[in-house]
Amino acid sequence: MNTDRLVHWLLNGLELDTTVFHVGKYCGRWRASTSGRGLGSFHLVLGGRCYLHLRDSAPVELGPRDAVFMLRDIPHFLSPSADPEAGFGCAEMQILDAVGAGETGLACGFFDFQGPAGTLMLNSFPTHLVIRAEDTRLRAAAALFDLILDEPKTHPDTPSPLIARLAEALFFYVIRHVAQRHDIAAGLLAVAQRPEFAALLEHLLQAPGEDWSIEQMARLAHMSRARFCKHFVDACGQPPAQFLLALRMKIAAQKLHAGDTIDQAAEHVGYSSHAAFSRAFKKVIGEQPGAYRRARRVSANGVGGPLVVAQLN
Repeated sequence: MNTDRLVHWLLNGLELDTTVFHVGKYCGRWRASTSGRGLGSFHLVLGGRCYLHLRDSAPVELGPRDAVFMLRDIPHFLSPSADPEAGFGCAEMQILDAVGAGETGLACGFFDFQGPAGTLMLNSFPTHLVIRAEDTRLRAAAALFDLILDEPKTHPDTPSPLIARLAEALFFYVIRHVAQRHDIAAGLLAVAQRPEFAALLEHLLQAPGEDWSIEQMARLAHMSRARFCKHFVDACGQPPAQFLLALRMKIAAQKLHAGDTIDQAAEHVGYSSHAAFSRAFKKVIGEQPGAYRRARRVSANGVGGPLVVAQLN
């Protein structure tokens, strides 16, 4: 299956809420972290150098235009020293102007996946991603760093809201790049990466409402029922039936978001019973289809939405 097509399908249903915490520079002894809030987060190095410290891992040196996306809320911090035990002062972030020797310019913030695609994606990704400026696949992202740097240099705690939108654009490249890697261990993207499941996934996306049985899915994968179930669980960490349920509800959520009625969305994914569809939708998405549809119609009148962006090594 074409990876870009799958990623575009996922991104179409992804709702990403991004907030910039601060943009500025540190100097002297400092320590910066976005952990402990139950959200994903990011750090963009706008100038200078620093180190990323993770528990039970060697420090990772970061330079200008490098970026870190923490896809899970795990303990971490940035500092100017490779020694995680080095003493740190409580230096405050200053307004970002020219970044001189011994200084580090950072843009830091949080993001939260709101849509049903979020769980499918996060289950496929590592806990964090380090993006390198020298990565030739990151050329498009270089322009985003330029735009962030060109934003007005206001107080660090009140950065331009446009920076959050630019960070979302960066994250799009991250998702696209990760989808093209071969070491994804679980989730929808992992299934897409396995050639033996390509035809099956294509059929599931084209006809989610068909009365799929394990035997039918196994035949499309050219496997016995037992071998298919084993390899499928190895690929994405969940049984085929559970995967199919999540996929159907994700597609139904997209249909509701696009303006379909509940009955139309339910029929499209194979449900003739309103009650059965509502139970399945609530189980996967976390809310009743009616409430989901009303909330998305309200949010459609506001500003926000998905965009993501980045590429990593």
